Amino acid sequence: MDLSQYAELFLAESREHLSACNQLLLDWERAPANPAPVGGLFRAVHTVKGMAATMGYARVTDLAHRAENLLDLVRRGARPATDDLLQLLFRARDGLEHAVELSVAGREDEIDVAEVVADLDGAAAALAGVRSGARPTATPGPAPEVAGPITPGRLVQVTLRAEAPLKGGRAVLALKKARSLGEIHDVTPPEVAFEAEDFDGRFSFRIGGAAAPGDIERVVRSAGDVEHVTVGGEERRPAPEAPGPSGAGTPDARTRHIRVDLGRLDGLMDLIGELVTVRGRLNELAAERRDPAIDDVAIQVSRLSSELQAEIIQARMTPVWQVFDRFPRLVRDLARELGKQVAFRVEGKEIEVDRAILDELGDPLLHLLRNAVDHGIESPADRKRRGKKPEGEIVLTAVRERASVAISVRDDGRGIDRAKVLARAKREGIVDAHAEALTDDQLLRVLARPGFSTAEAVTSVSGRGVGIDVAMTRIRALGGSLDIRTEAGKGTTFVMRLPVTLAIVRALIAGVGPERYALPLTYVAETVEFGVQATTIVEGREAIVLRDRVVPLVHLRRLLGVAGDPPARWPIIVLEMGDRRSGIVVDGMLGQQEIVVKGFDAPRGTLPVFSGATIMGDGMPALILDAGGLV
Repeated sequence: MDLSQYAELFLAESREHLSACNQLLLDWERAPANPAPVGGLFRAVHTVKGMAATMGYARVTDLAHRAENLLDLVRRGARPATDDLLQLLFRARDGLEHAVELSVAGREDEIDVAEVVADLDGAAAALAGVRSGARPTATPGPAPEVAGPITPGRLVQVTLRAEAPLKGGRAVLALKKARSLGEIHDVTPPEVAFEAEDFDGRFSFRIGGAAAPGDIERVVRSAGDVEHVTVGGEERRPAPEAPGPSGAGTPDARTRHIRVDLGRLDGLMDLIGELVTVRGRLNELAAERRDPAIDDVAIQVSRLSSELQAEIIQARMTPVWQVFDRFPRLVRDLARELGKQVAFRVEGKEIEVDRAILDELGDPLLHLLRNAVDHGIESPADRKRRGKKPEGEIVLTAVRERASVAISVRDDGRGIDRAKVLARAKREGIVDAHAEALTDDQLLRVLARPGFSTAEAVTSVSGRGVGIDVAMTRIRALGGSLDIRTEAGKGTTFVMRLPVTLAIVRALIAGVGPERYALPLTYVAETVEFGVQATTIVEGREAIVLRDRVVPLVHLRRLLGVAGDPPARWPIIVLEMGDRRSGIVVDGMLGQQEIVVKGFDAPRGTLPVFSGATIMGDGMPALILDAGGLV
């Protein structure tokens, strides 16, 4: 049986288990006397070992086995966590991750974990009380055969756990192990059926020889993820140490989930995007022809394509924890490197966004978190002098806001020294030499300039001025915005606002001169008419006062340099991103429409107010306005 087809599934499952290891180690570090995380660590490493053995990845299997030995000794002895032990287990976890990645890539010969293996063996030997340098014994193989009556062809029935990954590989491994006790025949279904996608993990075989039922059961279970075994009519259930999800052992309760290659979802999204464009064209033709039959078909096509679009978008939605879960370890390691104490908390992990957006969130969040640990949180001594507790706090939060998601990074550190930033900005000619203060918006624009940094020295963590600008660039490319709130001595909060999905959005179509422009409705608060509202000048910018709030105006005709006379009546589209508002003055509004977003690299010299392009129902292109660049 060719197991290479399971490599990607093995990789995905292993990443999940190793991510769980990170969290469990962090939990144990926070509560060293609590033994609960050790059991979870043991089971996660044991599962990775079993899957690696199934795949034939010997070095991953060996490293996981050494870590499992140590964890088993710790678990049995109920020993509290020590700094040395935790550091060793973190190293072992990282070594496993690296070994898994190389094995799946077919580069197993590049795996070098000799040092961590030796340290694991040494720690296990010390815990076991054997002399220094002795190696712990390997997991015993099958027990000697027990004499008894010969029962050729004993029937063995096996059911794997419903949630077990690599069911086909597990079944093959169980048969391989069973063959060490006797001849195997009458395998049902045939082994070739184990490769089928609908193989549910239930199979049977007959085994010859004199092995006792207990030995047969133990050997079959050593393949891993076995729910229950029946040997010769006697059903044998697993020990209750690590139960699966409620009901997972019964065939009727099996979870109906499959893993789908993200490339296929991308392909479906591209196809539905083309369908949306064609749907727009069909609706325009139906409006021109005024034929009831065509109208009826257009309505049905619109309904079906909208339902299909919603289903595909929902299939792409992914909880943010899949990215957030990598950061507790990152913050912990950075804090140790910088000699700081940091409590890291994550909120809103269940919030979902499009997978394409989620994949792009890693870098911006990495920079913002590194910035918070390095620049935000003070050293324990500094915090004590300021009357704070020695341990700082960083909170990563995701919340849903209408059709967008707000992700914030908040710290309770020193805050940003506006006077220091202003002085440096003046020296570098970024702001007017007579400026006396910086608003939050001005502060962010200064901090986001490439190469700008207030760090006194370059370190391995920061100081090169490539943090905020990278985050800002990536977020703007996603059609989102970045805001900042900071208070000296109390801390800083960065807030990213992003659309829930990128590929297809509902937009307001506006006209300026002969051109049409699309504005995502996510950020449209309302529309008013220019001239009806009294205008004023605030900080050198034309503005209106709308319900006691000042709304600065941007005349799109002037901004884009469109020639000709403006219309007699100008609509104002009021955009809102967080606490910021701006009114976009256009020539006219042409209605709402679902558009397919196509990203592009704007030509050099183009104004930074476009986030992409789309094809309208008549086949003509239109640029998509970037709300973040206009507000």
